[in-house]
Amino acid sequence: MKTRKFVDHVTVFATAGNGGNGSSSFRREKFVARGGPDGGDGGRGGHIILRGDNDTDSLIGLYFAPILRAGHGGAGSGQKMHGRNGLDKVIKIPCGTEIWEQETDTLIGDITTHGQELIVARGGKGGIGNVHFKSSTHQAPTERTEGELGQDMTLRLELKIMADIGLVGFPNAGKSSLLTVLSDAHPKVAAYPFTTLNPVLGTVLFEDYTKLRIADIPGIIKGAHEGIGLGDAFLRHIERSRFLLLVLDMAGVDTRDPVDDYRNLINELTLYDAELPERPHLVVANKMDLPEAADNLAEFIKETGITPLPVSTLDGNGIDELKIGLHALCRPDA
Repeated sequence: MKTRKFVDHVTVFATAGNGGNGSSSFRREKFVARGGPDGGDGGRGGHIILRGDNDTDSLIGLYFAPILRAGHGGAGSGQKMHGRNGLDKVIKIPCGTEIWEQETDTLIGDITTHGQELIVARGGKGGIGNVHFKSSTHQAPTERTEGELGQDMTLRLELKIMADIGLVGFPNAGKSSLLTVLSDAHPKVAAYPFTTLNPVLGTVLFEDYTKLRIADIPGIIKGAHEGIGLGDAFLRHIERSRFLLLVLDMAGVDTRDPVDDYRNLINELTLYDAELPERPHLVVANKMDLPEAADNLAEFIKETGITPLPVSTLDGNGIDELKIGLHALCRPDA
């Protein structure tokens, strides 16, 4: 099955609609010899609007259609008729998207909630009809104004996934398998590193109808904060996570030492963002079904002073305890 392309940054070109021209018109009715001015105003141009949407998880739509145009306003007409307003162009984007003005590299907005809207390019104001220029000394004005041009913007959109929990670990630590047994997600699972090439979202549902959103990002390796491996392009997807699950391969399947993995993981998070290791987190000792894991776990506790939660995605041991721990995070005071 072909994997859908994941896009988390894109450049778009937004052109709002022009305002309609005001009208220069005079009343013409039977038995009215000299009707006064009755030219109506032009309609405003359409806006370009970005709207947060929980059901949208990628910027792929804008990747393939980066040119955004709104409708132009209609011209005013006689009988003081107002021109129609131009149609707004409303684009749904994932919650967690930052909007930057490309030319000045200025952050102009951050969409974080479902339904939140941001006008990124405003339509031009409609022109004024000649009816507004009438006065006691100017009874038959022909003046009117043209509609204003709509804004033109080049924007850079950057998605930082919003999730309650971010799964962090080295390649082949079993994060995808853990996400599969915890949530409704079905990421690719295989016995080789970098199986996960894009962030994957899953939702953990509990019996009391509370739920948590989990984001699994591609495996981190030493130097990830500098862009090595899949790099910092994906580290930013845990910036908005409230909690972190640090997943360790306690069996050392790839001949890595779990103690070194933990220390390197904390170091990479610190170098990327010093606040990340201070965020509430839980260390998970995965692959406890393998024989080497028990000795490695004892050594890990001795070396670090940290007692991880032992789990096995293969036989399910520890998964219920992990879910209980995650459910505690749902509490308002968590």
